[in-house]
Amino acid sequence: MCGIGGIFHSNPQQAIDSQLLVNMAAIQYHRGPDGFGYQALEGRGVGFCHARLSIIDLDENRARQPFVSEDKQVLMAHNGEFYDFQEIRAELTARGARFTSKSDSEILLHLYQREGLAATLPKLRGEFAFALYDSAEDAMYLVRDRFGVKPQYWTLTDEGVVFGSELKVLFAHPAVKRQFSAEGLYHQLMQTMVPGTTAFEGIHQVKPGYVVKIQRNNGTLAVSEWKYWDLDFPKKSERPTEWDENEHIDNIRTALLQAVEARMVADVPVGCYLSGGIDSCAILGLASAVSQNPVKAFTIGFDDARYDETPIATAMAEATDAQQDVMRLSGNELYGHLEQTLWHTERTVYNTLAVAKYLMSQHVNKVNYKVVMTGEGSDELFGGYPAFRRDMFLHGLEDMRPEDRAEWEALLQQSNELVQGAMLAKDQVDDEYLDEVVGFTPSCLQPWLACSPLVPALLHPEYRETLKDYQPGKAIAATLDKEQLEGRHALDKAQYVWIKTMLEGQILTWGGDRVDMANSMEARPAFLDHHLAAVAVQVPPELRIKGKIEKYVLREAMKGLLPEVLYKREKFAFMAPPAHTDDTKWQQMMKLADKYLSDEAIDAAGLLDKAGVQALFARHDQPETTVADKVQMDAIINHLLGVQILHHHFVATNVPQQAAARAEALGWRVC
Repeated sequence: MCGIGGIFHSNPQQAIDSQLLVNMAAIQYHRGPDGFGYQALEGRGVGFCHARLSIIDLDENRARQPFVSEDKQVLMAHNGEFYDFQEIRAELTARGARFTSKSDSEILLHLYQREGLAATLPKLRGEFAFALYDSAEDAMYLVRDRFGVKPQYWTLTDEGVVFGSELKVLFAHPAVKRQFSAEGLYHQLMQTMVPGTTAFEGIHQVKPGYVVKIQRNNGTLAVSEWKYWDLDFPKKSERPTEWDENEHIDNIRTALLQAVEARMVADVPVGCYLSGGIDSCAILGLASAVSQNPVKAFTIGFDDARYDETPIATAMAEATDAQQDVMRLSGNELYGHLEQTLWHTERTVYNTLAVAKYLMSQHVNKVNYKVVMTGEGSDELFGGYPAFRRDMFLHGLEDMRPEDRAEWEALLQQSNELVQGAMLAKDQVDDEYLDEVVGFTPSCLQPWLACSPLVPALLHPEYRETLKDYQPGKAIAATLDKEQLEGRHALDKAQYVWIKTMLEGQILTWGGDRVDMANSMEARPAFLDHHLAAVAVQVPPELRIKGKIEKYVLREAMKGLLPEVLYKREKFAFMAPPAHTDDTKWQQMMKLADKYLSDEAIDAAGLLDKAGVQALFARHDQPETTVADKVQMDAIINHLLGVQILHHHFVATNVPQQAAARAEALGWRVC
């Protein structure tokens, strides 16, 4: 995994500032500390940069990017991993291709030149974001992997397009505007992003499974996009019936094993993240079976027993002879590192799990590991979250007897108590726009829609006026593909919406790539292998959630390698303890509030309303405030701190100057 960036001018005769490209690489040094590269095509007004983390082909010079084709017609920069690259490289070599490196990235250049982009994309397996410029077309393509594991941002300036792996890469360019958009600010405070957007004016994301094409024609740039992949849950009337339960279990086991095997390929050791959940335990179990040596397993432990999964993780490590490495965290560490974590996440976070993940990747780096496999994606594919069980119960079990429904509802209420106010709304929230598109308001969005009425009072009056008629549910609903929802089971719909919103905008961002790569660590989520996903969507809803057992088909597929206590255990939401649960955390949070939420700080940023912020804290302290309400308000306070910290990092700070200073300190200069 690496970091990329680049510039595409409207005027092909406008020269590319190569040192600016180097500065854009330097500010993402954390993504690629093993070397940098830059390339500009003379007379074409285009240049790319690259910061390299060496995972495949450790020869710094041989695998240095960006790559330029032998005929000088195609420029390419790639971030991520392509699996199955050895087979593709061998096939291309047999067809006459000549490779200059052993890097997995180089297969893209040769595939594209021989087969074109449309034929190349289905062959790419893995986590990736890349840029291609084709001189013959005078066009640039920005591409992102199917689930959005790897980030890719772009913006249009007066001079042309600037893109990069992180927002700060774009902000390193002096022509890129650095200010919050009204809608972006609103969604930072309510947690859920509108897919394809960011907090900042004019800054876009390439959506997962999409291609953005920038076509230059007579000094103007035309931007278009298209989708090359989606989940494609079968319609209820078309769901295949040829497989029985055991065959579905076998299919999942086979596909997951293949995904893990592919992700064990590296020229450096591959470890695993290990919590007490089925997902990471399954990954460790399979990785240990594949590997000839004991696998290193990294575990986060919390000082609150209600949120700590260390005992089960340890049992799994012992069962697989893994080398477990446990890092324990308290309130001091979590809020003490929030500011630095947000410099990397570039968006607000509702829970300090992001900080915990940041500190864990820092620890992994210190013990000289660059690659870990993770369990992200399992809950999304197999129905593991509390929100999915609620939606299955409310919308997917029309034939259940009344007495069974009452029992189910009581069990759900008991098991969901710990996450109400965060992963689940305390009360039902219905949004007319989501109801129209989905058929109901997915439970995964309800806690954040429940925060929405609280947002206007927290906004600076100018933003409040601009947003007086804004409907966040409408904005989110407008991005969902109706064709992927029509005729599907309620559980399919709930999972699809989560994958398009919470997975990409939260779990893979502040819970994934951004806090992993903050410390030069590549995370490989085997469950997000698109071959496995193609098998998973064929599993009937009643085998994903069977009775009150979530992820049933995965449990059965992995039954032979899971400790019995884990096999029988209900889903546990992995999150850090909220601030109100621990006096140390609360005091640490209040220190940050004194710094960033003082009247002076609020006035300086011009984003928030002082009276609204004060009223929220006052309500939090009232004795009659419920635990669920406190969990919700803890999240909002984290967002308030977040927007103020983001303003400090990216608006108040001169980022182009910061990037230039970083390049100078690293000695990264134009040769």
